Amino acid sequence: MESNFKVGDKAVYPAHGVGEVMGIEKREIMGFKQHVYVLRILDNGMKIMIPTDKVDSVGLREVIPKSKVKEVYKILKQKNGNSGKSQTWNRRYREYMEKIKTGSIFDIAEVLRDLCLLKFDKDLSFGERKMLDTARNLLIKEISIARNVKEKVVERELEKIFN
Repeated sequence: MESNFKVGDKAVYPAHGVGEVMGIEKREIMGFKQHVYVLRILDNGMKIMIPTDKVDSVGLREVIPKSKVKEVYKILKQKNGNSGKSQTWNRRYREYMEKIKTGSIFDIAEVLRDLCLLKFDKDLSFGERKMLDTARNLLIKEISIARNVKEKVVERELEKIFN
């Protein structure tokens, strides 16, 4: 068993956000004994079990290093994002959902930026508003952990960028 994560490590699970590895257990799944990471999502306490040999295929990854946070802010500050104004809301929604599902903080930053830019031009659909909140929460949680600062600090920085 090759283990990328240890108990107590923080890891990012795509579309759910940052979780903490609570344990590494041996479980029987569909008749096979497998080692699984038991991950508790920090935002909502949800527990997820991920077979250790499926880490790459599900996209579980480490929290970005502090040095990469500047890149995220650079993406957020770009004013020429693809706000998808010419697309229908449901096509935009699908496109943004795919980006969020990648688990890449850079893709999530693009979704947040694009939705914030779009919000200045038109009302967002219910789904888009929910997605904006999701992207914002995912970013705030991961950046605050990467920089070891309170979430409120990151929240204020994001407000400054978009106001």
